[in-house]
Amino acid sequence: MSLKIDLHAHILPQRWPDLKERYGYGGWLQLQHHCKGKAKMMRDGQLFRVIEENCWSPEARIKEMDETGVSVQVLSTVPVMFSYWAKPEDTLDLCQLLNDDIANTVKKFPKRFVGLGTLPMQAPELAVQELKRCVKELGFPGVEIGSHINDWNLDAPELQCVFAAAEEVGACIFVHPWDMDQGGRMSKFWLPWLVGMPSESAVAMCSMMFGGVLERFPKLRVCFAHGGGAFPYLVGRIEHGYNVRPDLCATENPFNPRKYVGKVYCDSLVHDESALHYLVHTMGEDKVILGSDYPFPLGEHHPGKLIESISDWSSELKNKVRSENALVFLGLDVASFTTTTNKS
Repeated sequence: MSLKIDLHAHILPQRWPDLKERYGYGGWLQLQHHCKGKAKMMRDGQLFRVIEENCWSPEARIKEMDETGVSVQVLSTVPVMFSYWAKPEDTLDLCQLLNDDIANTVKKFPKRFVGLGTLPMQAPELAVQELKRCVKELGFPGVEIGSHINDWNLDAPELQCVFAAAEEVGACIFVHPWDMDQGGRMSKFWLPWLVGMPSESAVAMCSMMFGGVLERFPKLRVCFAHGGGAFPYLVGRIEHGYNVRPDLCATENPFNPRKYVGKVYCDSLVHDESALHYLVHTMGEDKVILGSDYPFPLGEHHPGKLIESISDWSSELKNKVRSENALVFLGLDVASFTTTTNKS
């Protein structure tokens, strides 16, 4: 089996300080290790999620990677840890804690892991500062950011300095949906995750296209999680809207949004063979990257199995999606990694 790189894999530290005590107010996530191999993610005394040791233990995840043939995971924090709502200096401190933990994991297993940093995006100047630290000091090829930052979509003028800095230092950006509406009509059936997340990604992509972000920063490498969410399947409607109502859609960027299709990346996490065929056809064979959302239930539990099962894809195309496109997006060389039989 050829090299397999999983771009979309989340990790947490095994432990971190009591953040309410550290910062003086609540709203933070804490881990409560209540039994061997499991922990409760708690917020202000309420259970958020139960996780297993593969969410924090590199040794546990390497064992599972070997079982599923994953050569390399690209590690990013769990989006609920973004903490854009908090005081900027506190989010910066937490980002540094999370980023340093990922860097230590990568340092321990450099052939198996790559790190993406997290940033205090609600304070763009601090975000630029931490972005540069991630790249220049920690050796990360890029960062993970949310699909919006509080009331800002990704075209917000305040955020442009972050994208400029990323382009300047050659950092890639992995955009993950988060902070979906969970009340009212969205309170049942896991709708925030099943429907809200794909909508968030579509809004993020439209914002970067209509808002001129991708026009201003043509060398910026951006990848959107979950197959780009709803965007690839709405692209005809979005382009039609641009054509018939430019007074609403082309107010900040005169170019057709389809110009940027084939320039941005998406991961492969769509859970359906027909959808994956369409995604590759629409976004481009060079712009879809294996991503599993490890280690969570909505992820692909055997990363890359769907890609490998498609009988009418050539080995060349499968290799692009399994690893080659990831290497281009990350700006890394295949020589940085060895086969899955090497544990370090």
